[in-house]
Amino acid sequence: MSLTKQIANQFREVQLNGTWVSTNLKTELSEVTWEQANTKIGSLNTIAALAFHINYYVAGILNVFEGGSLDIRDKYSFDCLPIESQEDWEKLLNKMWNDAEKFANLVEQMPDKKLSEDFVDGKYGNYHKNIHGMIEHSYYHLGQIVLIKKLLLQAEKNGTENESK
Repeated sequence: MSLTKQIANQFREVQLNGTWVSTNLKTELSEVTWEQANTKIGSLNTIAALAFHINYYVAGILNVFEGGSLDIRDKYSFDCLPIESQEDWEKLLNKMWNDAEKFANLVEQMPDKKLSEDFVDGKYGNYHKNIHGMIEHSYYHLGQIVLIKKLLLQAEKNGTENESK
């Protein structure tokens, strides 16, 4: 199996279907309602903001893979449009899953030698660094999402218990 195919599979594992860390983004986010996705816990980002943020970078690098320019900027990476319904939430999630699959497919099709080439400009490192950066970035925020979900579920449980007393 080529190195790019292995890396594409690692990306799919964190984004779409893996259980290397017992779960993946698609599983975790598919269990979240749009209300939960928007619920703020203290100073933490919302799940919706994190989902947008993860996909912002995936979509930005995907654009380069598809022959476009690198247009993403850190300052815009949390500029999520309001999620005002389940339909809005599902639209964001579907964009994530579609972009993730396109990303993985394009990585898989790359020749292994492409991994050592500069990504857009040498200051951004090579393709290998950027692709693995997306995997690491996704795992980092997957952990946050799992913890925020636990906090939300605990708060919902406590709220229900308090209302019944």
